[in-house]
Amino acid sequence: MFRDSSEVLKFIKDTDVKFLDIRFTDLPGVQQHFNIPASTVDEEFFSVGQLFDGSSIRGFASIHESDMQLIPDVSTAYIDPFRAERTLIMVFDIYNPRNGEIYSKDPRQVAKKAEKYLASTGIADTAFFAPEAEFYIFDDVRYEVKQNSSFYSVDSEEGAWNSGRVEEGGNLANKTPYKGGYFPQTDLRDDISLKLIEAGLILERAHHEAGTGGQAEINYRFDTMVHAADDILKFKYIVKNTANEWGKTATFMPKPLFGDNGSGMHTHQSLWSDGKPLFYDEAGYGGLSDIARWYIGGLLKHAPAVLAFTNPTVNSFHRLVPGFEAPVKLVYSAGN
Repeated sequence: MFRDSSEVLKFIKDTDVKFLDIRFTDLPGVQQHFNIPASTVDEEFFSVGQLFDGSSIRGFASIHESDMQLIPDVSTAYIDPFRAERTLIMVFDIYNPRNGEIYSKDPRQVAKKAEKYLASTGIADTAFFAPEAEFYIFDDVRYEVKQNSSFYSVDSEEGAWNSGRVEEGGNLANKTPYKGGYFPQTDLRDDISLKLIEAGLILERAHHEAGTGGQAEINYRFDTMVHAADDILKFKYIVKNTANEWGKTATFMPKPLFGDNGSGMHTHQSLWSDGKPLFYDEAGYGGLSDIARWYIGGLLKHAPAVLAFTNPTVNSFHRLVPGFEAPVKLVYSAGN
């Protein structure tokens, strides 16, 4: 949206922005934020940033050295579509104010280090990533864990289990069948799509996914690692808050419903050098080059370590069962 600080300052003044929403990511990958009045933002702000208490953030600093520094990345800015007052959201990098060095536990800095390492190898100069995050939209979610009992319940007005429910105005029986929800359309998904476009994402398609109970998928254009990571946090923020505006709740939980498809986040990946794709070879198996096969081989070899990030919960493994379009074998093929 912006190339430098002068463009940000002009935009704040010309469009009457009231607040700057400062975003950064904690160690488990949850985006944190706080606001400052936009009127306090000046040219110096973009070099000195903002201090915050790192001891209040999971996995960050101890109390005796809790001060941490946030420096803005102006290229990440977009207008918050949900705030009553005009608010500009911006992603910040985390630094140690005592020595001016980048903070090693900042997930965004970890991604930047990975990009620098790739360039240093000489193998490629750019890596592109395109995550496809599936999600469910529910009308009612209840759960409870007590000393003597526990339960959970989720509900969706289009859920196949509601075909016999008495509904106000009549039950028209047009519920989405199990594993049969790929094409139904909704105004809610259109609303999410428009907000994503306004926030700067380049959408490619949006559709209902195979699961009943409101499973959906919205795909957008790939980007480099750091910006793709920024985009997925933006994507989840907009999906969840748009659903909330409609009186519903969106979840990216891997397997919220037993007996139906789970939600994955397939991530397309590619390496490039001087603007040329390195994974393609017309004569190679499946059109793959040697570099592509070696890249895949690295993923297969390090899969046990990668699982700590891709499948961090028990519910993650509830999704990985046969018959529900989820991976159950550690392989690769042209027909994958």
